[in-house]
Formats: sequence, structure tokens, C-alpha cells
Amino acid sequence: MSEQVELTDPVDHSVGGVSGHVFRRVFHISMSFIPLIYYKYAENLSEIVSLTEMQLVSTVVLLLIFAEAARLKLGITIFGQRDYESKQISALAWGGFAVGMVFLTLSEYPELVWPLILSLSLGDPFLGELRRRNINPKNVFIFGTIFVALIWISCYISVDTKPWLALIMAPICVAAEWPRLRWIDDNATMLLIPLSVIIIVLPWI
Repeated sequence: MSEQVELTDPVDHSVGGVSGHVFRRVFHISMSFIPLIYYKYAENLSEIVSLTEMQLVSTVVLLLIFAEAARLKLGITIFGQRDYESKQISALAWGGFAVGMVFLTLSEYPELVWPLILSLSLGDPFLGELRRRNINPKNVFIFGTIFVALIWISCYISVDTKPWLALIMAPICVAAEWPRLRWIDDNATMLLIPLSVIIIVLPWI
């Protein structure tokens, strides 16, 4: 996330103002359906376009990269994006790239894909709204960790995710959102850093 975002309310920098900010949040939350779409429809879609499922994911990621490059070349922002994203890779592009990496790496493990993506799609807006209400950073971390832990526990109930992962991954997912890097959005760090941890502990899962 750019330093510029932290200086003022993010609504002030969203194309479309309050409506754009709300749209951004709703779009972010709607990413929660991506695992459902993949596991329910990817096989059929792959057959239609004569690709493997991994080739289909790779194609979507490549198209996203080319579309983002074109957007940057034109220097435009779309509804819900922030003004500064006309000159740097957008949160949407970073998020799409990171989601693609999760599927390319862990598609055979829905019990890991689901909580990772939900930690981003639900956890990031939750943390953002806590900060907008000027909650102390320490409490943001505590509340965020509890919220993300509940996501991982719910995935234990629904897709048989190992429950002990909630203790490890919840604070890591929240901490991965913390760095304020100018060119890499937290939509990327909130997935790529936890993904790296999961890859390391995968032999023990």
C-alpha cells in the first residue's frame, strides 16, 4: 500500500468518492467467491477452451498483467481505484496476481486456498475499516488476528483445514498487511507472505 493512502482517509483518494470507496470494499469482499468459482467451474471452462486448469489460471494472470500494463500506459484509473494508481500498479492487479499465485501453487489443496484467499478478501477490508475509525494500531492487530483466526477455524469446519494453522497463520496474515511499501500493495503481501509460510510448512500438513 502506498504511503499516500495512510496520510488521509482513503475515501479522499478514491475515484467516485464515497461510492467509489464502497464499490472498492464490495469488490474486495466479492473475491471470496473466487475459490468457489474455481473449484466448481474451472474444469468445465478448461475443457471449453482446450486448456488445462493450470493453463487457464496462467492465461487469466497473463491477461491481467497485459491489461494493467495498458492501463498504466494510458495513465487512467477506473471507478473505485485511488488517484495515485494511475501511475503505479493497482491494488486490483496486485491482488489478482497474488490470487493467481495461490492457485498455481496450491490448487490441489482447497483446505489451504480457501482460508488464504478469505484472509485477504475479508481480512484486509476489516483491518482498513478499523484504521479508518482511528483504532489504536495494537488493537487493530489484536482484533484483526482474532477475525482472521475465525476465518481459518471456519475453514476447519467447512473444508477440513487443520485447526492448528489458525494459531500460526492468523497473526502472519495480519502482519503481512502491515508493511507500507510504496510500490507493492498489501493485496499482494497479504497473500504472498502467508503463501510462502504455507509452502514451508506444507510437508507437515
